[in-house]
Amino acid sequence: MIDQVIKRKITPILILVAMFFATQLLAGNANDIFSVKTIVIDAGHGGKDGGCLGSHSNEKTVALAIALKLGAYIEENFPDVKVIYTRKTDVFIELNERANIANRAKADLFICIHANAGGPSAMGTETYAMGLHVSSANLKVAQRENSSILMEDDYEKKYENFDPNSAESYIIFSMQQNAHLAQSLSFAGKIQKQFTERVGRKNRGVKQAGFLVLYKTAMPSVLIETGFLTNKEEEKFLASEIGQEYLASAIYRAFKSYKKEIELKNKSAVEDKPELVIKKETAVIDSKKEKKNKKNKKEDIEKGIVFKVQIATSSEKKELKPVNFNGVEDVTLYQAGGLYRYTVGHEKSVGDANVLQLKMKSKGFTDAFIVAFKDGKRIPLSEAIHPKR
Repeated sequence: MIDQVIKRKITPILILVAMFFATQLLAGNANDIFSVKTIVIDAGHGGKDGGCLGSHSNEKTVALAIALKLGAYIEENFPDVKVIYTRKTDVFIELNERANIANRAKADLFICIHANAGGPSAMGTETYAMGLHVSSANLKVAQRENSSILMEDDYEKKYENFDPNSAESYIIFSMQQNAHLAQSLSFAGKIQKQFTERVGRKNRGVKQAGFLVLYKTAMPSVLIETGFLTNKEEEKFLASEIGQEYLASAIYRAFKSYKKEIELKNKSAVEDKPELVIKKETAVIDSKKEKKNKKNKKEDIEKGIVFKVQIATSSEKKELKPVNFNGVEDVTLYQAGGLYRYTVGHEKSVGDANVLQLKMKSKGFTDAFIVAFKDGKRIPLSEAIHPKR
C-alpha cells in the first residue's frame, strides 16, 4: 500500500526533482566547506523518547554510547577540532533544536547517530543524506525517526503542519534539497566503506530520505543507522562495549578521511589561483600532458578490482559523448550478452560506488546499478566485495 502511495504521489515530480538534484551536483555548492573546525555529534532520541527497542536494549542508549566514543576519538586525535554534543546524558532534545545547536555553532559537519528497526532478519548499516526517498523502505526509516516530533509540544506549529506519518508531507519537503549534498554524500560513502571494510558489517548503502533533523542544518549532514536492534545477533554487537568502540572508530576514520579531503581541496584551490594566467603555448603542452596522464591513470585504475555504475544498455552502439548520456562525461563501454552496456566511474570501494550510483540516479538514470570488474573482466559483485582467498 505504501509503495502505491509513493508512486502515485511522487512519480509525476520525479523528473523535476532529478533535474534539480543534477543542477545542484553539476553546479557545485556555492558555499563549499574548506575546513573542518567544528563538528556537532547528535545522539538520536533520549529522555522520554527511547527510540526503537531490542530484546534488552534501546536506541537512545546505544546511540549515546557510540556518540560519546566518537567524540572522544576526535577530541584525542584532533585537539584543534571543537566537538559539540547535542546531548551527553539521557535527556529529550527536540529535533529542530538539534539542528539549531549545529547552526548556532556554525558547525562544519553534523553527524546524527541512530540504531534501526525492522524484521528479525534485517541487518546492516546505512547512512543517509537529506533528499528524496525513492522507496518505501527509505520512507519508513524517515517516518520512524521523524515520529519523535509527536512528543513535542505544539509540533504542528513548529513544523508547519508536517505529518511524519503522511507520505504526502514528504514530497515538497524533500525537494528542498540540502545545499551541501555532494559533501554529505561523500562523507556518507566514507562511513559505509569503514563499516564494511573495518568492522565487517553488512553494507545497506548510502541513501537519501526526508529527515527533519537534517533538513534544518546549514552544513554537510548525515544520519547513520548503525544496525538493527530488532536482529538479536546485531543487537548483541550494538549493545556491547567492543561493538560500540568498533562503530565509533569506523565513523572516526571516515571523519579523518573526509577532513583530509576537504582541507586538501582548500589547499589546491589556493595554490591553483596563480596558474590562471599562462601562455597559450604552455596551455597546449599542459593540456596534452594532462590527457596523457589521465589515460595512464585510467589504465592503472583498471587493474585489480574496480567498481563502476552501469547507467544504460542498448542494442545499438552509441558514441561516448556527454550529449548521449544526460551530460555525463567519461562514459565507458563494454559488451555482454549481445548488448552494449555503458558505465561510469572507476571506484576502488563499493562505498564510493554507492555515492556515484546516487549521483547517477539524480541525473535521471533511475535504474543505475553497481557492477564490478577484475583486471578489466566483469565479475559478480559479491565476489568483488568478498574476494576469495
